[in-house]
Amino acid sequence: MSRVVLSIGSNVGDRLARLQSVVDGLGSAVRSVSPIYETEAWGGVEQGAFLNAVLIADDPDRDCHGWLRRAQQLEQAAARVRGQPWGPRTLDVDIITCHDGGIEMRSGAAQLTLPHPYAHLRAFVLMPWLAAEPDATLTVADTTRPVARWLEELDPAEPAGVRLTDLALRTEIVAD
Repeated sequence: MSRVVLSIGSNVGDRLARLQSVVDGLGSAVRSVSPIYETEAWGGVEQGAFLNAVLIADDPDRDCHGWLRRAQQLEQAAARVRGQPWGPRTLDVDIITCHDGGIEMRSGAAQLTLPHPYAHLRAFVLMPWLAAEPDATLTVADTTRPVARWLEELDPAEPAGVRLTDLALRTEIVAD
């Protein structure tokens, strides 16, 4: 069974509808959805705030590259344009981790780096992930630790800039 952690974000147009399109697009594969957080744009480019969430999904017929293809299809459906690095995005769907059975997959390929190389530095990923999966772990440089510990080690300004909203994504999560 292939299990994936996806970080989703949008700061262009109907941000909530863009996030909802991912949940809808994954359908019954979705196992857990975080609350929605709002975060100021990251990376030094002037732009509006992002809505961010994390989804946990699984599919016995999809490998990590299959998840990447699906994430890119969802971005394309939202008219994602890959222009300016760290620029505005209609929809961003990032694979944070992918597991095959109980094994965390690793990839150093240019098109798919797993686990995500910067997830442990981004409160807008870690905070929603903890909400969706409180016992989550993340491997960085061959060290696997609880996501909560990675979050504790961030500069306090990082999590302070991630605000819980009262928005929610509609789901039809199927129990295992």
